[in-house]
Amino acid sequence: MTRRLLFRQLFDGLSSTYSYLLADEETRDAVLVDGVFEKFGRDAALVRELGLTLRYALETHVHADHVTSAWRLREAFGAKIGVGAATGARGADVYLADGDVVSFGCHRLVARATPGHTDGCTTYVLEDEGLAFTGDTLLVRGAGRTDFQQGSASALFHSIREKILSLPDRTLLYPAHDYAGRTVTSVAEERAHNPRIGGEANEGDFVGFMDNLHLPHPKAIDVAVPANMELGKPEAPLPEAEDEWAPISRSYAGFPEVEPAWVAQHLADVHLLDVRQPHELEGDLGGIDGAQLIPLGELTERAGEVPRDQPVVIFCRSGRRSAQATKILGKEGITRTASMRGGMIRWNDLRLPGGDTQSIPAPDPGAFPARGR
Repeated sequence: MTRRLLFRQLFDGLSSTYSYLLADEETRDAVLVDGVFEKFGRDAALVRELGLTLRYALETHVHADHVTSAWRLREAFGAKIGVGAATGARGADVYLADGDVVSFGCHRLVARATPGHTDGCTTYVLEDEGLAFTGDTLLVRGAGRTDFQQGSASALFHSIREKILSLPDRTLLYPAHDYAGRTVTSVAEERAHNPRIGGEANEGDFVGFMDNLHLPHPKAIDVAVPANMELGKPEAPLPEAEDEWAPISRSYAGFPEVEPAWVAQHLADVHLLDVRQPHELEGDLGGIDGAQLIPLGELTERAGEVPRDQPVVIFCRSGRRSAQATKILGKEGITRTASMRGGMIRWNDLRLPGGDTQSIPAPDPGAFPARGR
């Protein structure tokens, strides 16, 4: 793996889409390739948890099976949207031609125009040619279909042979999709074993194979293609989430969390639930005045004791047990919950007093995101 490169492969099970997060480990500058609209929250949480600055949201092509999260990523992080120059997509910040470079920290992705699946397909190759992100142009033991969206089997053959399989044997290839759980391949593997274009296959062999796939159209094509031509920008404002009673963010693990400083300012608006053991209240960390105490191991059987007329903020020592408590209460029908991030450790680090709202200074208005964002 390239020196100082942070790399994560992410998956959407509904559309079998892979998204890729790459970052310079020193500068924390990052790019996300082929984000999925419904997975925005997951990906945003990962960017924040890793302390990254998202510079670019890149698309390998105009997808027909899911809607991109590119617009949402730009709105949330100020990332520039980059797409192939031939996509025809509207509203991008950067239209990439063959040979154009996207830089993040000390790393670079070089765009290679690889039309055939669609006109605007682009493969992104890391500067040392150790990794390449092939979109739907070349899949693991397959290739993108060519029977719609300006598809051309002949063009695809030349794109794969001249722009992807011309890379070094060692180059790892990461596709936009896989429907059999395969995650990565290599130039050497596909050159030897790809049943459509590998081995001694010539253009005629490839075109004959591709022209006789007889695949059904993607179920989401009528929605996905128009939306992706607008880079995932919704036609109407997004509805507020059910948990917008507070500036809640979800961790990469999926747990709803709220900052202790916000809790301290809204003690009258929430029900506080402490899920530690009773003896922990006598320790150095103390507790928060007025909080209900139900140890985590008793929460399932005692969930009926938790009031339902207010949102519930749950806390513990470090925020780990309280995160699990949100799931336990959710199964009992109590869904307006959040774990206090960092628990009593962070509460004490911030020197927040338990229950003494009169002595708590007003927070910076910019410290918490507006509701509905």
